[in-house]
Amino acid sequence: MLPHDSSLRDFTTDPKRLAILCALALLVGAASALLAKLLLLLIGLITHLAYFGSVQSGLVQPDPHRIGPVSIAIPVIGGLLVGLIAKFATDKIRGHGIPEAIAAILEGDSIIQARVAFWKPIASAITIGTGGPFGAEGPIIMTGGAFGSLFAQFLHLSSLERRTLLVAGAAGGMSATFGAPIASVLIAVELLLFEWRPRSFVPVAVASFVAAMLRVPLIGAQPPFVALGVHDAALGLVPWAVAVGFAGGAVSMLMTKLVYLAEDGYAKLPLHWMWWPAIGGLFVGVGGWFVPAALGVGYPTIASMVNGRLGLTLVASVILVKVAIWVISLSSGTSGGVLAPLLMIGAAVGTLCALAIPGHDGGLWAIVGMAALMGGTMRAPFMGTLFALETTHAWALAPEVFAACVAATAFTVVFVPRSILTEKLARRGMHVAREYAVHPLELIDVGLVMRAAGGVRPQLEVGTADKVRTAANLMAQGGVSEAAVLDADGNWVGIIGAPELLVAWRMGMEGESDRRRVRRLRLKPLTGAPAP
Repeated sequence: MLPHDSSLRDFTTDPKRLAILCALALLVGAASALLAKLLLLLIGLITHLAYFGSVQSGLVQPDPHRIGPVSIAIPVIGGLLVGLIAKFATDKIRGHGIPEAIAAILEGDSIIQARVAFWKPIASAITIGTGGPFGAEGPIIMTGGAFGSLFAQFLHLSSLERRTLLVAGAAGGMSATFGAPIASVLIAVELLLFEWRPRSFVPVAVASFVAAMLRVPLIGAQPPFVALGVHDAALGLVPWAVAVGFAGGAVSMLMTKLVYLAEDGYAKLPLHWMWWPAIGGLFVGVGGWFVPAALGVGYPTIASMVNGRLGLTLVASVILVKVAIWVISLSSGTSGGVLAPLLMIGAAVGTLCALAIPGHDGGLWAIVGMAALMGGTMRAPFMGTLFALETTHAWALAPEVFAACVAATAFTVVFVPRSILTEKLARRGMHVAREYAVHPLELIDVGLVMRAAGGVRPQLEVGTADKVRTAANLMAQGGVSEAAVLDADGNWVGIIGAPELLVAWRMGMEGESDRRRVRRLRLKPLTGAPAP
């Protein structure tokens, strides 16, 4: 039996730092709930001013017919204001929030600027309040994350701790907006943390539940899409749920491709990108004139579909117009979230699919459809499942909802190389690997890899004449971070380390490593005599 170190733990978590982060997460969660409330108030205020000429702050569905065809210009004005903010304040407000949060984590050392935290909610409130077909969740994820990052910067925390508080703020904002604390934690795990460790997971959960509790006095206890009807669960419905999931995956694929096709179209216009949101706003105004239910956050419309209260003609109109104006507006670089549109479009897909399913329960399949489109588009099936259940309270539908989310995710993973989130980052030159695993080097004791004899020599040996691909494969298979390099006479001439391995992998992907040899790489200098 191999000797073991009794001091080793299952998780590399410092109890003291974990306690400190949880305490800080309490504050971040509370602040996120307040920010979510302020953002919703601002959206309601702008909507009332723009469409009703009154000073009120409650969320309300825009009504363009109340003021006539001139209302078509309202989203155009909103887009123009957002373009000006992006041009003269900060272009970081462009986009729907989650890709920007991912970029800050992966490239920006989890640092978000204060001006982003200030201007992002304002720009988003203008966009949504003037009729933009978006939700508040993306902006509040970015705003809550910005607060968490700024708080961590003020306290001079480490990069990993900044990331934890950034994600805690994002999860807290989503939790307060929708009253879905578990789903908010899962969106952090599946999209933002890039690890599964108690050091980050626990503080994020603390922030999410604090925000959910504060939601009750600030916003209200009832989730936005509560299903008033009772739906009986039956495992016999699971195959139909899988079919709805595949339909949601197909719609997700279409929407993702259309967004970036439209974005490429904007790039060909002989206009500065500052004007693009106004152009998108024109299409929003025209589409909203014909189908007002497609404007704004659309929470009442989603709730109506979940409860089977929306006529099929209107459902079909909503899905067509919502997709069109959402694609054109989002690709223009305006500021707004994607989750609420996905929920509305998914609910419409489920309602239409119900026509072919025995029982024709439009409300049931609206819940399944909105979960499927969200889970498949975001590549987050657990989040999609819990979000649908927490916001509708249709807990009996858990098997059907989860089956649909898995089916939609499988469809999009197979047929869409990158999600709507990671495609945006890929176009900026950043590849995001979504398959997380424990690094093999974290599972290997140093004593099993290195041995000393007047100096330390790596356990693995490669020759200077070996191909880089061969050396890379040997190091990867052996789970070691360094290899001794020997010349043709067997003399130890240096060490090839992890940075060289990364270079080797990159060249291997480009097909160049077949023509390169280890001797052409930069070797680490010798630190001692080789073992005999």
